[in-house]
Amino acid sequence: MQVRIDAVVVRERIRSDLGELEALMESLRRHGQFSPILITRDSELIAGHRRLESARRLGWSSIEAVVLDQASDETLLELEIEENVQRKQLSHEELAAAVARLERLRRPWWFERLLRWLNMRWRQLTWWIGVPRGR
Repeated sequence: MQVRIDAVVVRERIRSDLGELEALMESLRRHGQFSPILITRDSELIAGHRRLESARRLGWSSIEAVVLDQASDETLLELEIEENVQRKQLSHEELAAAVARLERLRRPWWFERLLRWLNMRWRQLTWWIGVPRGR
């Protein structure tokens, strides 16, 4: 459900430093919101502070939210902790492979040219060192 951003109440949070929001703001600007924020029936924020603040800075008037009907203060705090702890960053290798895939999709002609160049150089090298060609 959509909720007005100015209606969401942000009380004391575990995370005091929201960090750099520019990349998240750019993602929201380009692709929209993937994950809703989590709020109580009284519109108190449980999870999604960075998304909420990014949307606010972008000038959005509303944001997608999931409303949790009933939960104890203990459960609310557990949810906030889980939201901020249960994440795994991509490894350097995973990120490099993802960027390479994206580049191939964005510029397939460039990747094809690179492969043709590498193939030509391989043939020259094998001819120069005298490796017999397959039949």
